[in-house]
Amino acid sequence: MTRRLLIVEDDPGLQSQMRWCFSEDLEVAVAADRESALAALRRNEPDVVTLDLGLPPDPGGASEGFLLLEEILRLSPMTKIIVVTGREDKENAVKAIGMGASDFYQKPLDADILTFVVNRAFRLAELERENRELARHRNGTCIKGIVAASPQMLAVCRTLEKVAPTDVTTLITGETGTGKELLARALHDLSHRSDKPFAAINCAAIPENLLESELFGFEKGSFTGATQSKKGKIESANGGTLFLDEIGDMPMPLQAKLLRFLQERVVDRVGSVKPIPVDVRVVCATHRNVRHLIDQETFREDLYYRISEITLDVPALREREGDAIVVAQSLLQSLGKQMDRPNLVFDEDAIRAIKAHPWPGNVREMINKVKRATIMAEGKKVTANDLELDSGIEGPESQINLRQVRENAERAAIMQALQFCNYNIARASRLLGVTRPTLYNLTDKYKIDTSSEASEA
Repeated sequence: MTRRLLIVEDDPGLQSQMRWCFSEDLEVAVAADRESALAALRRNEPDVVTLDLGLPPDPGGASEGFLLLEEILRLSPMTKIIVVTGREDKENAVKAIGMGASDFYQKPLDADILTFVVNRAFRLAELERENRELARHRNGTCIKGIVAASPQMLAVCRTLEKVAPTDVTTLITGETGTGKELLARALHDLSHRSDKPFAAINCAAIPENLLESELFGFEKGSFTGATQSKKGKIESANGGTLFLDEIGDMPMPLQAKLLRFLQERVVDRVGSVKPIPVDVRVVCATHRNVRHLIDQETFREDLYYRISEITLDVPALREREGDAIVVAQSLLQSLGKQMDRPNLVFDEDAIRAIKAHPWPGNVREMINKVKRATIMAEGKKVTANDLELDSGIEGPESQINLRQVRENAERAAIMQALQFCNYNIARASRLLGVTRPTLYNLTDKYKIDTSSEASEA
């Protein structure tokens, strides 16, 4: 792997001397001012940067250098920065380390010492990269709370890692229980806003008449019971991330007000005429089909385009190849430790059942089932019965049994149709090409809940 170094130095003589210090196996780029340094940072993605704080238009001071230091850390937080200062300038060196520089080097130039300091920074960058790779391979991803090995879910995680350092408004879609809030938190934790607030609000859980004041806040006396002014969730997230869960359930009047906020980045509290500017990154999530909501004229199309600058479509657990057993094993390990039963393992019938079950409630359903099994299991083996799952067809032939394959596909198709049609039986039966009585018989056969509560679970 090629090691890349960026030298930021405005003195041409020192530039040449510093370049001469390093061996040919190092890819070296140079820049003489802040603008060219940022261009080289984006173009070459260096592992290490040596940064002279005295840059034009302030070569005698350090203001330009400190500005560049902040921008490098924001754009490329993993890059190691070695600040170069004068021998009498220890105060600026200490300040730079406090801001996030990894080391400093004092002039005049000494080739051996400079090479040692730069090589030490490269080694630190390599160790951190190895640690991240180890963490990623342990669960297939380095995102906290997400366990995945399937290409479908890993693709979502890789996209998230690219999107997180930016401020683009992101829409996370997917069925209930797929981990949308975990991904929203990951977008925050992997961003430059991670040390600022993460404010979440569920748009479906709060009555319409209260949602506006919860989001935007209110002034004292604006309505009965408003005895003092209160910040809304948007203001509370200032500097950080605002997570709007179940955005598809937001009432139309509020959608217009949210659109104005996204366009102008100012908040109008209920009962106030003074706009308040807010700097916040917005992440939204919904289990609903937003395109379908737009067709029904219950969701604004202009708002949809505003909240979906980037869309993360989270696959259902049944669509993630091989992930069901990987997630279940991880849950059994963590829940077993929590409940002082660390040696539990899945029996063969439990593994077959986990693979065969369609998991309509996704990971949330799996957490409940594994938690129950951890409590109920006798001995060290967790059975399908402990999980309250059908163990499937007996014997080794179950893996290739045509009836089992057909039933699994039938169950999955019914679940997909019901979710697509918001559990409207008439529409789902038309979509599947069967009569309503036939669909009712099939849902009874596969123990699929078709009540209105199932669509909200």
